[in-house]
Amino acid sequence: MRLFALRGNRAYSPFLKISIFEAVMDLNKKELLALLDREISKTRDKIEAYKLSSGPIAPDDAIGRVSRMDAINNRAIVQAAQRTAEEKLTKLIYMKDNIDDPSFGDCVQCGNKIPLGRLILKPESPYCVRCAG
Repeated sequence: MRLFALRGNRAYSPFLKISIFEAVMDLNKKELLALLDREISKTRDKIEAYKLSSGPIAPDDAIGRVSRMDAINNRAIVQAAQRTAEEKLTKLIYMKDNIDDPSFGDCVQCGNKIPLGRLILKPESPYCVRCAG
């Protein structure tokens, strides 16, 4: 007797009446929440560090014109990294807030389930590997 039957591209247990993905997600939801909390904390720390590094460049006589231009260029790079981190933080918070949503783990483009490994490696991504590429 088979423990799991295939329906479309999903495997179901006739005994449990849920998909394998749903069963694994229930087991790993606590781990995923802990991962999201860690990622949110790390991202907030990065944003704070970027804010400290991207302050205004004072017109100081001690640095030359080339050094000042280099400092301004570095500030622009740090500000771009800060914007990227802020976008990631927004996505992480959204994912954490919607982890109990029945459509959590579904790709927003094709609707297929996002593999658990991708959710763990890149929790802020709402796309499966195929649609993200």
